[in-house]
Amino acid sequence: IQAMHVEVQRVLVAPSSTEQVRKKAALCLLRLTRTSPNLLSGREFAPRVANLLQDQHLGVLTSVMSLLSCLASQQTPEYEGLIPHVVHILSKLVMKKNCARDYLYYRTPSPWLQIKLLKFLQLYPNAIENNTAEYTSQLINVVSKIMIETDVSESINKSNADHAILFEAVNLIVVWGPTCPVEMREGAMKILGKFISVREPNIRYLGLMTMAKLAQIEGSVEGAKKHQATVLVSLKDADISVRRRALDLLFVICDTDNAERIVDELVAHLVVADASIREEMVLKIAILAEKYATDLRWYVDTILKLISISGDYVSDPIWHRVVQIVTNHPQGDLQGYAAATLFVAVSPHRAHETTVRIAAYILGEFGFLIAERPGMSGEEQFRVLHQHWFTVDMQTRAILISTYAKLANLYEECRPLVAPVFARSKNSVNVEIQQRCAEYAAMREAFSPEAVEDLLREMPPFEDRRRSALELRLLETEGENSAAVAKASVPSAVEEQRALQMMQYAQMIQPPTIEEEEEPLSPSQSANQSTDEPEDEVAISPSDENGASEEVSEEREGNDQEEVYDQDEISNQPAEDKKFDSEDAMHLNGAVRNDPTTFTDPERPHSPKMVGIPKELIPAMRKAFSNLTTSPSGVLFENSFLQVGVKHEYVGAQGRLSVFFGNLHDTPLANFKVRVDQPDHLKMQMQGTQNLIDDEEYDSVGCMVATKTQAKLLILVEVTAPFDDAPSMRIRFDTEEGEHHEYPLRLPLVATCFMEPVKL
Repeated sequence: IQAMHVEVQRVLVAPSSTEQVRKKAALCLLRLTRTSPNLLSGREFAPRVANLLQDQHLGVLTSVMSLLSCLASQQTPEYEGLIPHVVHILSKLVMKKNCARDYLYYRTPSPWLQIKLLKFLQLYPNAIENNTAEYTSQLINVVSKIMIETDVSESINKSNADHAILFEAVNLIVVWGPTCPVEMREGAMKILGKFISVREPNIRYLGLMTMAKLAQIEGSVEGAKKHQATVLVSLKDADISVRRRALDLLFVICDTDNAERIVDELVAHLVVADASIREEMVLKIAILAEKYATDLRWYVDTILKLISISGDYVSDPIWHRVVQIVTNHPQGDLQGYAAATLFVAVSPHRAHETTVRIAAYILGEFGFLIAERPGMSGEEQFRVLHQHWFTVDMQTRAILISTYAKLANLYEECRPLVAPVFARSKNSVNVEIQQRCAEYAAMREAFSPEAVEDLLREMPPFEDRRRSALELRLLETEGENSAAVAKASVPSAVEEQRALQMMQYAQMIQPPTIEEEEEPLSPSQSANQSTDEPEDEVAISPSDENGASEEVSEEREGNDQEEVYDQDEISNQPAEDKKFDSEDAMHLNGAVRNDPTTFTDPERPHSPKMVGIPKELIPAMRKAFSNLTTSPSGVLFENSFLQVGVKHEYVGAQGRLSVFFGNLHDTPLANFKVRVDQPDHLKMQMQGTQNLIDDEEYDSVGCMVATKTQAKLLILVEVTAPFDDAPSMRIRFDTEEGEHHEYPLRLPLVATCFMEPVKL
């Protein structure tokens, strides 16, 4: 090939070669170029092509344009200088009708050459951006004349040739995009509007497809919306390919103003639609309903209609998306509305399995919002779901089992109904069913009631991805060049507004945090700091989720006997005589009391007033601790004096925790000290604000935390062995009012923090 192409080039450009030889040489070189794409250098060969484009023989020009289109698609920038030559040839054919009689096709000058010229120009979308170029106005005039003079002809052959040229001209306008004059885009839209109403199916097909592309240009969709009624008629065409193009065009022209009408029309047509197009219609209806739903309750109703009409064609990503949207929008009454609507939908004995799946998940998460309504109690929710148990598959049963566990956790009356279901299904042949039933049945025996409540609480919001699963499914089925895919990838104004509302809602419910004053140290910086010596091992009793134990085993000097303290019991021993223990969290210094939250040490009448954590704060602490075990940042503790914020991240067996202690009081916090338990299974390196870390070996005087400022503690940790408890942290400080505060907390450092997902 290397030796042959040089000789073919020589024959192609030789003045002595006849027209027939040059035509054959151009086609031969085209074949060689397709075989070896880098055979010709565009910089060297472009001047030779420019000379060939000056040939007067249309047969030679047609062959050369075939070669040029191939070369330009491989090395586009190298052949941009040939645009004026191409425009000149196109102008001669369109404007002057300068064409040999042999190349007239039903009075149309060489339509094949015109198509090749227009396709070459489509490779350069910025061709008319520079209005100073000499060929710009000439090219615009040529394209305008093609659109004006093309009309439906009685001769099918002439009509096909003219329309082929016209549609390539419109494709050129689509490629130009916003740089194309508005009048030209509007003219193209009017012509296409006529073509989508003719009887010829091929012209309707091309008109619908091209209009969908043209409508994607900014400012052109309003022109396409004028033909909405005609497009809806095409949706009922006998030709399946025309129906698909009509569906694509409806998808493209849909916006907030006409979304409800278009979606309702599509849902109504879904009843009589062929099976071959139903799945595509269901997918696009679901995407449109989500993108343009100003009221998400309408979106939920639309998806339920889809399921009732064509439930077998509703794929898993569609109902998964319903669950995600309902879960991620707690504001308003969407969750309660979805729960009530789905309760009614599954109440009949016959309900589609997809409806049962959605209802099972939504009622398990948000059924408590409707439990007080008449006829919708927790027991009734269980009964309407369980009536479908024997008619659904194993995947749906697995969802139902999780819902039963949540209902039994919320409602006492559901536990005797759920227990037999779990007992019967423990021996199921399906491993998933068997495992879920066994684990849920044993959960209450293995964990405390508080732990079970946290395990079965509602799921956190789903991750908001840039592309939903429905858009990815559409991309998979139609490809990147589809007009529907391009439309779906652009967020609508409704979606942007919805995202903004979610951000505002998240900021509204998030507790106020104190901004960081210092940049966190890098691991390499902290590695140079000396580490604290580990403390002596102390007895630790089981603790619940908030890090506070219900019982404390405490070791006293000179006495080996352990005492267990009740919640209402207070230690009267001076704090400095007590050995630090990681589990005396809610009891030392009156941390958990039913009456006052402060007391004075009776043994030392002049000692400062000791203040611990009041009992009413414990539920909030439990929730904050539980949230931080699954969240990268948040507030661990907060009262009128202090806010403790935590940021943590983990890679493999190593973790990094930044703890911020913010002064919310109107006076400074003096003698501020923090002591962190260092168990054997964790290697820790700590660095913080000067005198912040309380070390037994060196009696720290503590630091001063001024008003509206913060102290900071950085902890680098590495896990060396399995563990099931979280390290404790004790905070001490004094106020100007003469109070000594002591808060026992637990760091959200649990075994699951070091787990990483595995992609299968």
